Amino acid sequence: MSIVQTPPPNDAAQSRLDQQFAFLMEADRLKQVLRATTLADGSRRENSGEHSWHLTLYALVLADQAGPGVDISRVVKMLILHDLVEIDAGDTPIHGAHDAALQAAKEAAAADRIFGLLPKDLEAELRAIWEEFEAAETPDAVFAKSLDRVQPVLHNIASGGGTWIEYNVTAAQLESRVGAKVARGAPRLWPYVQAKTAAFFKGR
Repeated sequence: MSIVQTPPPNDAAQSRLDQQFAFLMEADRLKQVLRATTLADGSRRENSGEHSWHLTLYALVLADQAGPGVDISRVVKMLILHDLVEIDAGDTPIHGAHDAALQAAKEAAAADRIFGLLPKDLEAELRAIWEEFEAAETPDAVFAKSLDRVQPVLHNIASGGGTWIEYNVTAAQLESRVGAKVARGAPRLWPYVQAKTAAFFKGR
């Protein structure tokens, strides 16, 4: 039996692979970024790599909650990419105090550096997907944002309040900062989730 020899990559292909793997290795650092939200069992903080994976699963399983025209494959791409900038900029808890303009500038700089590791064609493609998510104007991005908001809510419910206790979150805060955004992208989903939050806030 003859063995097929694969020719070595030429210089251009080698350079492209170097850039692709540089980006992929840098992305591994997202697993080191700890979020405010804990795991559902409350045992430890969730990291941003775990969060991104979990959200892609949310998109696949809750695809029937998406509005007309939503492309779930694009939503998955957005959710895989959306938090990569936290490698440089860190996690920003939605119920915490922060300078929104400063955080946006830090995230834009992080996007420049991280996506800039890629070959130019991939940099343009993936950066555009990230920017679309951030702008939250297209149906795909609006649905992706709604999932990004709802997942921590389910974790806080499961862990007995989680970061809601830490940040003294009220039902009104949750409705304005989270509920409105979830309802915009997944209007049938928020009433279901809101009913589960009611028991926690009623007992506070």
